[in-house]
Order: sequence, then C-alpha cells, then structure tokens
Amino acid sequence: MSDTKFTATVPQELLHSELSERSPVPSLREKILAIRNSLRPGQQQMADWQSGPLAISAVPGAGKSTGMAAAAAIAIARQYERSSSRRQLVVVTFTRSAAANIKAKIRKFLRDDLSLPQTGFFVYTLHGLALNIASRHSDLSGLQLENVTLITPTQSHRFIRTAVEQWIGNHPERYLRLLEGHQFDGEETERLRRQSVLRTEVLPELANTVIHEAKSSGISPEKLREWSQQTTDEYAILSVAAGLYEQYQNLMRSRDFIDYDDMILAALRVLENGSARRIEQNQVFAVFEDEAQDSSPLQTQLLEILASDAGYQGMNTDAMNRVSTHSPLNLVRVGDPNQAINSTFTPADPIYFRQFCEECDRIERLATMDQAGRSTRIIIEAANFTLKWINNQWLATTNNKQQTPDNRQVPFRLQTIRPVDAGDPQANANPAPIGRGLELYTPRDIHHTVELLSQRVIELFGEDPTKNSAAILVRENRQGRWLAEALTSVCKEHKITLYDVGERDRRSHVPQEILALLQFCDRPHSPDYLKAALEALVQRQLIPTQDLNALASLPEEFLYPGPLAAPQPETVQKAARLCRSLLRARLELPLYQLISFLALTLNYDQAELATADKLAERVNQQIAGNSSMGGMLSALSEIVSSERFEPVETEDSEERYTRRGQLTIITMHKAKGLDWDYVFLPFLHENLIPGRFWVPPQSQFLGDFTLSEVARAQIRATLHEESIIPDVTQAWEVAKNLKTSEEYRLLYVAMTRAKLLLWMSAAQKAPFTWSKPDNLQEQAPCPVFPALKRQFPECVMNLAAMTKQA
Repeated sequence: MSDTKFTATVPQELLHSELSERSPVPSLREKILAIRNSLRPGQQQMADWQSGPLAISAVPGAGKSTGMAAAAAIAIARQYERSSSRRQLVVVTFTRSAAANIKAKIRKFLRDDLSLPQTGFFVYTLHGLALNIASRHSDLSGLQLENVTLITPTQSHRFIRTAVEQWIGNHPERYLRLLEGHQFDGEETERLRRQSVLRTEVLPELANTVIHEAKSSGISPEKLREWSQQTTDEYAILSVAAGLYEQYQNLMRSRDFIDYDDMILAALRVLENGSARRIEQNQVFAVFEDEAQDSSPLQTQLLEILASDAGYQGMNTDAMNRVSTHSPLNLVRVGDPNQAINSTFTPADPIYFRQFCEECDRIERLATMDQAGRSTRIIIEAANFTLKWINNQWLATTNNKQQTPDNRQVPFRLQTIRPVDAGDPQANANPAPIGRGLELYTPRDIHHTVELLSQRVIELFGEDPTKNSAAILVRENRQGRWLAEALTSVCKEHKITLYDVGERDRRSHVPQEILALLQFCDRPHSPDYLKAALEALVQRQLIPTQDLNALASLPEEFLYPGPLAAPQPETVQKAARLCRSLLRARLELPLYQLISFLALTLNYDQAELATADKLAERVNQQIAGNSSMGGMLSALSEIVSSERFEPVETEDSEERYTRRGQLTIITMHKAKGLDWDYVFLPFLHENLIPGRFWVPPQSQFLGDFTLSEVARAQIRATLHEESIIPDVTQAWEVAKNLKTSEEYRLLYVAMTRAKLLLWMSAAQKAPFTWSKPDNLQEQAPCPVFPALKRQFPECVMNLAAMTKQA
C-alpha cells in the first residue's frame, strides 16, 4: 500500500497539533518531531505508531534497526507524557548481537535526542523473553532453573540417538518395515548396512526435524498420530515421527533437560493463568518485534498475548478477527519475508509474517520501508531484477503464469528496493560504484576463479588497505576452507588480513570430534562409534569420502581383515590404517595425553589446538578423583550434551566480520544482517543454488525421498490449514519447492550485502561435491546468472581482454 494511504491513519496534523497543546514538558514533543522528521518515509511510518497492530515490510538496507530504535524511543517518550505508570516497551529480536545493537541505539536516542532516562524498555531475544517469564512464575511454568540443563538437540545428540534406540525396541514391526524398504532379498551384509543407515542417519534426522517442527508449533505426539491416520504412506511416517518425539520428551523429563522450545512452552503455560497473564500484560504497553519473518507459531502467540490489553481474556484463534481496526494488540512487527533463509532447517516459516502483513494491509496498518541507501544503484537494480525474474520463472513453471494476489508460494513478496530521496539523512547514501558496480565473470574453472578474484582483491586493496571492507560469500563451509587455503599466500604477500569465519565454527566442534574418537577407542567393535569416528575423519579431510555404513556394519572385518577377506580398496585401507593407529595410541599413551594426541591427529590449527588444550584441562580437572576412560567419556559427554563449552576466542562481536582492511570468508547464511564495501560471490552453480533435494544413495532403499522432509511438509500443510495432508509424492514436491525458494532468497540476501561492488562468477568447471574439490566437471550456472548477463551486458567482464592485459 502507499505511504499516503498509511498516514491517513496517523495524520500529520495530529503531530503538529501536539506541539500546540499545553504540555508539562513542551520541548519533549519538539524533540520527538525532530527525530521523526530525520527519518525516511518508511521509518517515519513506524515512528508514527500510537497503538494497535502494525506490520512493516522492509527491504534490505532500509534501516530497519535504526527505524525501530527511533520508533521505540518515541513510543517510550510518549508513554512518559501519557501516564506515570511504569509499563515498559518490550523489544524482541532474533539474536543476542542484534539485541545488544538495538538496545544501544534506543539508549542513544533517549539520552542524546530526548534527554530522557535510558529506561522504560527491555530488549530480549525471543527465548530470553520466554525464560524471563517462566523463571518469574516457576510454579506455573514447571521450570526450576537451578535443576534443569539447557540443550540444543541435533541429529547427533545422544538424547536423539537414545530415543531412536528405544523406539526401535518398542516398535520392532514398524522398524522391520523400514528395513525392508521397497525390496529386500534378506542378504546379511545389506541388512547390517540398512540397520546402520536407519539407526544413525534416517531415524535421527526424522526425529530431529519433527521435534523442532512440532514443538515450536505446539503440536503433541498425540496430534501427530491423529494426523497420521489421514495419510496412507506405507511407512506411516508421521506415526513413526510421533513415537520418536514421545521417546525424546520422556528422556528430557526424566533427566531434567530442556531445549529452546521448552522455554517458549513454559512461558505460554504461565500466560494460560489469568492472574499471571494480567501481571505480565500490566508491565507492558507494547511489543516491537524485529526479524519477524523468522518467528515460529508459538513465538508469535507469546508476543500477541503480551501485546494484548490486560483486560483482554485470551487470544482469538481466528487471525482475521485478531488483527482488526479495534484490535487489543499493541504489536509492531518488522521484517522482510524476502530475507527468510532459515525455514528449511528451523521451524521458522515466512508464511506467518506474510499473513500478518496481509491482515494489516486489509485494515490499512501495513507500512513498507522500500527505500535503501546501503548499495549503489546498479546493485539495487540487479537485486530487483533477480527477485522479479525468479518469481516470473516460478509462476511460468508452477502456475502457468496465472498469478493470484494471495499466492504465498512464490519465493519472493513483490517488493522493489528504491534508492533514497535527495537529502536523505544517511551519509553517502546510494554511493557511487567502484568500477562497474556489478561485475559478472565466467572463469574456466575454480582455479581460474581464484586468479581473477585475487587480482581484483589486490586492485581494490591496493591504494589504502585500511580504507575498505570486503567479503567472499560462499554457500558451503567447505568452499570457504578451500578458498582460504588458496588465498592465504596472496593475502600474506600483499599484507591483506584474511579471516575465515568457518575456522571458528570448526573450533566449536572440537569437543564433539574428540568425543567421537575417544568413544571409538573405548569400544572399537561398536558400529555406531566406528561410524562417528569415520565421519569426523572425513570431515577433517583425513580420509576420502566413501560409504561409511558399509565399513561400520562389520567393524572387525574393516579393522582387521582376515586372510580370506576380499582385498580392500585403497580408500578403505587408508581409513583402516588411521583407525588402527588410534587404537594403538589408546594402549600406549597415558590417559591425560589422549585428547592432545587426538587433536594433533585431527590436524587442528593453532586456535583449534588451543581449544583442545582448554578442553583437556577441563576434563582432567573433572576426573581428578576418577581417572579412567569411563570418567573421561562421561565428562566429555556432559560437556557436549549441555553445550556449555565455548571455543577459545579473542573477541565476540560481529564487527570482527566487517573490519576494514580485511577480506572475510563467510557463508551466505552467516552474512545476513552484515554488509561490506565489496562482496564476492564465486561458484554460483545450479547444483548448489538453487540445488536440489538429494536423496543419499545409502538411504534410497526407502524410496526417492527422505522421511524427514516428507514429515516436515506434511506438518506444515496442516499448520497452513490446507484441507488435505499431502501424500508422500506431493509432500516431497512441496519440500523441493520450499528449498528452491529459500535458496533463491539466500542469493538475494547475499547480493544485497554489497555497497560499492558486487562481483559474481560461475566457472565453467567446478566440483560436483566440494568434499572432492579436485574432481572438476562441467557445471551449469545458477539459472539467474545467465539472465543477469543478458540484462546487464555492460557488466559482463571480457576475460580474453583481461588475460592480454595481464
């Protein structure tokens, strides 16, 4: 909707009439108006908020956090004027770093612009807010924080694995049906291999996916079983998922463990109580939510209850009635559905924020922040073209170009980024481009890509290395590691700081990797422990990628083949030799030296070795009175499970990613919310963006789909109130479409990180998988890349001419 349509609900005359009214602090209203007038039109709409629901859909670089901080400060100031009550504004955002950033901005507005105390508000992450409510009413929430341990369940978490084993024991018939798959001849080696795949991959992945999806939406195992009755798939996937979920919940309760979803559920239990709900609501005059596209249904419900007037007795389940002109919701939600990049591996689903925007638009309470000053104009044009081209292609292939106004399945909300107006308050808004601003390359292969990228980096950092910031955004960490190795010598020669963000992530995996190897050393005959150790060795690129299930299904035959055994391939021999060396070390080294030895074996870098030393010291202290392998494994398991161990760090700020004079290598996902002067996007190939759902060969005996993604699509179909739960084939198609949409949004996010120069390339030859980067073959570019070359021919780089100049 237009800006003029929105401001009709909060007219300018009201703001000016405020100045003429008698006020105990007349200068405060002038200061409020001064802040308001310093903002862009879209930000002003947020600052004009007085009460009720408001949705703000913001484009990348629109100044969301600045606008929200200004609007929050103005709302707090108005609250000072209106009443002497101590009701607070609650501001909620997605990450701790974002919370710290917006808190600092609100305080600055209150202190410097409004001359008010830096109080009257709280800033939380969603889970921090939930924990705060739950801890204040422990009798209602059921959380005794001094007795519980917080975990983040993953596919490899021991509670997930234990739940899988218990489910198998309780449901042997259903497990045998999965083991049979489409067909099975009963051969023993194949049976063992399938058992390994189901127990260590398929069922843990299904459990992890469904637990996250169901709990974050308030869905119980019983409800999943009920939904399962409406499906006809041969494996009863939702019923299997319900059983795994139930076992996991029982384990968590029995050990006094909670996960992040339990925090939200605990807070909602508190708010079910009328008295507690009124107490909490009476402390809050409004709720502002940032990054609203990443909220799950239960998180949204929590904010809606808090944002309701204390006299309002509960939430209407009908969204159309909930958001109305006379709504009791004092809720401002800010987000960008086009930057929703977490929904295929978290419960976040942008459809809910899209719905909120549509509901607010219907009652003229939708504002659009579509002006962005971050990037130069050619980058904005490229991002806008990418969005429209992808949507058009999507409609052409999935909807026969019959677009409907409520089509929520297209990857992007139709929202165009506009440059800012003349006289915009942002310094150097829409800056002049460096070179062409957009540069499109088609190198021969990935090695040629590095040559071209290095050459451009040297040119850009040449005159004054400390002046600008740059980043290489990759789709996978393995690409980042390969690039870091390839660029280290060049950056060192030209005194350019190279920072590989993936190194920190790898350090955080040190405890898990050490535990995997120690468990193998303790019980080498265990197929599970052998496979976990082999996975760690593959991840560290110490042994070649291969079918680990086949090796792990017969540990003794793999480690010590007899004289009648078939000859092992070289890749298997290499893995067996390394595993045998670990077992020798277990026999020959004292216990306290094992962790350090394993760290060296894993070829850790200096920071990872420091993290391993810290880990060894911590473990040795804990087992001082019980120095045994069992004690060491118990201590390590506790550290890994509770995730209380942090890697060695020198600083903890997002500023380390965007430091001037530094070339940062970072994944596209982690780059969200950041920006750099120069952004490089290499390796833009179709097999990664948009990619495809790949069914691992080892699990194809179940069919041409994965149980976890089918279950996710079926659960979301019910949550989206679709009339029929899709069957396996339909659910798999839905899952593929969701992934494709998200991958394209990820590319859009990556492109809009650049200020002065966006460098994009798709090499003619690249690896099929980055676990084998030397195995080059012809690779098709990401479909939007040739379209960009056609649309912006002046930005296509002539590599032949560049070679002659070199």
